[in-house]
Amino acid sequence: MHRKLSVLLSLTLFIFKISFGQLQTPEQFLGYKIGTRYTPHWRIVEYYKHVAATVPNMVKLQSYGQTNEGRPLLVVFVSSATNINNLEAIRTNNLALAQETGTSGNVANAPAIVWLSYNVHGNEASSSEAGMLTLYSLVDPANTKTKQWLQNTLVIMDPCLNPDGRDRYVNWFNSVVGKQNNPSLEAREHREPWPGGRSNHYNFDLNRDWAWQTQVESQQRLKLFNQWLPEVHVDFHEQGVNQPYYFAPAAQPYHEVITTWQRDFQRAIGTNHARYFDENGWLYFTKEVFDLLYPSYGDTYPTYNGSIGMTYEQGGGPAGGLAAITDEGDTLTLMDRATHHYTTGLSTIEVASKNATKLVDEFQTFYRNAANNGIGEYKSYVIKYSQKDEQRINSLLQLLSKNDIRFTKGRSGNAKGFNYDTGKEENFSITADDIVIPGAQPKGTMVKVLFEPQTQVVDSVTYDITAWALPYVYGVKTYASRQSISNAGNPTSTYTPATINNPSASTYGYVIPWIGMQSVKLVGQLLQKGIKLRYSEQPFKVGGQQFDRGAIIVLRTSNQSRPDLWNDVRKLANENGVTLASISGGFVEAGFDLGSSKVHPMKARRIAVLTGEGISSLGAGEVWNYFDNVINYPVTLINVADFGRVNWSRYDLVVMPDGNYRFLSDKAMTDQFRSWISNGGNVIALEGAVGQLAKLDWTIKSKKPEESESKNIYESLRKYENRERDYIPTITPGSIYRVELDNTHPLGFGFSNYYYTLKQDDAIYDFIKEGGWNVGVIKKEKQVAGFVGSKLTNRLQDGLLFGTQDIGNGSITYLADNVLFRSFWENGKLMFSNAVFLVGQ
Repeated sequence: MHRKLSVLLSLTLFIFKISFGQLQTPEQFLGYKIGTRYTPHWRIVEYYKHVAATVPNMVKLQSYGQTNEGRPLLVVFVSSATNINNLEAIRTNNLALAQETGTSGNVANAPAIVWLSYNVHGNEASSSEAGMLTLYSLVDPANTKTKQWLQNTLVIMDPCLNPDGRDRYVNWFNSVVGKQNNPSLEAREHREPWPGGRSNHYNFDLNRDWAWQTQVESQQRLKLFNQWLPEVHVDFHEQGVNQPYYFAPAAQPYHEVITTWQRDFQRAIGTNHARYFDENGWLYFTKEVFDLLYPSYGDTYPTYNGSIGMTYEQGGGPAGGLAAITDEGDTLTLMDRATHHYTTGLSTIEVASKNATKLVDEFQTFYRNAANNGIGEYKSYVIKYSQKDEQRINSLLQLLSKNDIRFTKGRSGNAKGFNYDTGKEENFSITADDIVIPGAQPKGTMVKVLFEPQTQVVDSVTYDITAWALPYVYGVKTYASRQSISNAGNPTSTYTPATINNPSASTYGYVIPWIGMQSVKLVGQLLQKGIKLRYSEQPFKVGGQQFDRGAIIVLRTSNQSRPDLWNDVRKLANENGVTLASISGGFVEAGFDLGSSKVHPMKARRIAVLTGEGISSLGAGEVWNYFDNVINYPVTLINVADFGRVNWSRYDLVVMPDGNYRFLSDKAMTDQFRSWISNGGNVIALEGAVGQLAKLDWTIKSKKPEESESKNIYESLRKYENRERDYIPTITPGSIYRVELDNTHPLGFGFSNYYYTLKQDDAIYDFIKEGGWNVGVIKKEKQVAGFVGSKLTNRLQDGLLFGTQDIGNGSITYLADNVLFRSFWENGKLMFSNAVFLVGQ
């Protein structure tokens, strides 16, 4: 019996050795050493598949989707054979620890889950190279250390979060580098062309999209992430060529919800990294620049979901190439960069393994505290229902669902809470149609962070915006209450859109309320089908139904040639979740009849969007994404360098994203542009484009800074050590202002008489005195959230942010603030839609 067992064990070991004998290092598989060239994404995927196929007892590969350009998105799970064989049990137990399943999780023997995310910025490409080294090191049969770590640690590796951006950069670089790379930063291989590889296909920064999930990569990844909820998450990045390596602990400001344990463990991680870097004589820094505040980063989002979330930054980036000479005269190579990321990756797993039990225990405590007690002073958030806000509320519920945040319907009663609109504690009533978001739930920390009226910032030097409260972002009436408000059912994070089935009752027409993006998308599709529409500039009442300004009217009399008109209209309305209001005649009970001059015909606009060198790739991407993915309406993207060669008679509307427009400095081209507008052309200018136009003598003017009554003659006597902070009084990294809105103008249709804008600069303009309309203005003391430098407070008042100017038969719409900000500023999309479809019709 013993002899048979011995033979069986020998045979097992023989097979095990054969299996590992087939395992190839990255160099053997690729045919070159990591760091000597850039690896295309498909080859990285093939290597991960190779390892998973060769060592299936330690590695499991899972596809979780694909990019806009069809490239695969995947992760691998790496651990001991026992853990890999029990992956689903580990996952469900971890979710139980996070209070997500209704059962009690088991801390004992639960492995710590470490998630390593590589290459979210496509042109910060060294980390995907490092990931292959890390993967091999974890499964290398000769590496006994990693085998020991994997006994109590499960490592999840995503080789590339942004394959489209990475290949855009890698393919460009490989096309311009010679047989010998040139380390001089003046060489073209260090000068990436527009739009660069940092962003995804639609030029979105995926590292700012974790919470908002506006992009397909984020949506698919976060679905998987929230099915696992790791204890540790690392986001690998690169920074400037002349910067050494950055790792945890992070810089201030830390958000107040971050626990002592999360802070302490960051320090433990950093201490271990420092040991390895010191041994090798590598430079690094900690506690600077990269804070933990804005909730949609690859370090903060995991942190607010119970992880130890961290950013690691290696010097290099798109200017790094294969080798680059730094300011100190040293040569930084891709091999150096990959080696540094490889080192911190393994160091992270090591520390996690040594502290696995404590990590899992604190993870459970994080979620238990949130589920039992909630986080912060507010125990409930109540979104007041109204029909005009229904589409906005639906969009908000979709966002909550994506983040596994629970909500439910209200129960009729009364409560007291903070009114986001007035900034005061008030009594309010609750109806059965209202939405209640309890603070005491597993994702209670995320609820606190996303809904807090005012984020506490202990250090005003921040890396991103300082205000993002969702009631302001979505423009919905909300109360934050210190009471635990009873609700009508068990909270759920599942959002199911209502099924709309419009009846076939109309013979005269339908009215579409202009109240949100579902309506906009429907109208855009109707226009593309050639269906003629009208909109009303005044409220009206017909058939006992009340309609507000901007209501879209579909009449048979305008579409006589379409026998299937109503079937087409109802079908599209049902698909877009829009309820049609049937009307039997054009004689109204209040307002103006449907044949009035107050009811305007709408045309399907032919739209051009300017892109290319000098234009913000992110700004252009936001506009492109709006048309392609938000409303599915066709546009033509035109490189601004081709401005003088375009037949502009083919377009009715030109969108100018944030950017620097050189053609506006050329008088002949500027005259041509003005002539096109005068002849009926319409322009939408956003952010910096407004500032560029304001320099012309026939447009609006920037508001000049007011002279100080008394100058401080000692103001220029500044301390050198404070040089990085001296600019703080003159900036706003991202704060929310209440804008007074003229909602009788088409640009303001669908809104109340105010709008919340995200202010990221000091751009403000003089009121338009004639030939235009001041639609959105700020007056005194209109800031509601976020940090604003003391020297900006007086400047950001009594000026124009949103307006229109009539020029001949055409118009310019000025949107000084970014109403499409990262596609998550939901309420701004309707204002942009007004500019696209209503202004100048």
